[in-house]
Amino acid sequence: MNKIATTAERVAEPEKESAEPRSPGQPPAPVPAWSAKHPPRPETRHGWLSRLRSYFILTPLIWIYTVVLGTLSLLCSLFERNGRVQHNLARLWSWLIMKTILSPVKVTGMNTAKIDPSRPRVYAVTHASALDIPILYVYLPFQFRIIFKSELLSYPFIGWHLKRSGQVCINQQNPSLSIGAIKSALRSLRSGTPLVIFPEGGRTRDGQIQPFLPGAFFLAIKAQADIVPIALIGTFDLLPMNTYHIKCQPLEMRVGEVISTAGLTLQDTDKVSAQVKAAVENLHSAPRPA
Repeated sequence: MNKIATTAERVAEPEKESAEPRSPGQPPAPVPAWSAKHPPRPETRHGWLSRLRSYFILTPLIWIYTVVLGTLSLLCSLFERNGRVQHNLARLWSWLIMKTILSPVKVTGMNTAKIDPSRPRVYAVTHASALDIPILYVYLPFQFRIIFKSELLSYPFIGWHLKRSGQVCINQQNPSLSIGAIKSALRSLRSGTPLVIFPEGGRTRDGQIQPFLPGAFFLAIKAQADIVPIALIGTFDLLPMNTYHIKCQPLEMRVGEVISTAGLTLQDTDKVSAQVKAAVENLHSAPRPA
């Protein structure tokens, strides 16, 4: 029990960034390789017509979908405990959103080996927008569970769905409260239900890939599950934090090669985290089609 609590705390705490002062004349820190290979794309102008469409059409429609299907999900959860119906409702909710926001998604790298139902899988995904989750529900062709922060439970309808559909809640303020959820997720993962994680711990505020949480891959190693890196491209420009302005545009979901954890132990957590982060950065840095 103590070991699980200690690991849960590691899952909840972000890596500490180095803050060493630099002496005069010392060369600046090198630019990360993935950033150098992937310069910012010219910003597409979205004027007042785009804002009006977003504020008065797209966002209200998304809230309608959320209220209606969130209520149905809550009602279904009273009679169905394995989460299958709730997952299908979440997929319908996501499909409606993706059709509404007029942002086609190009999926690359997906093949049957990466969705092999005979092996447990953990999908490590970049997180830049609230609309990342609808993309995953539409374009990952299987039932899965998501690790989410306990703060989301305070959101009506969305929080109710997360709590009642078997998703994995991590309390970052008090990790010991998450031990039961972690054990349940481990059992589910070992039984073959894939798990989706956001190793950055939350949405990026600047569009750049953030440091991965050091314990993000604890469950993958414990379950000896393969890890599949995924980079979502364009979602930060689509809908960054602190705005309701949805800027309709083409998106991409890039799926990387499977990373095995066979034979690894918790002592290898940092090594696995670095390996997955490098794979995600390589996916993210590949040039987008003109």
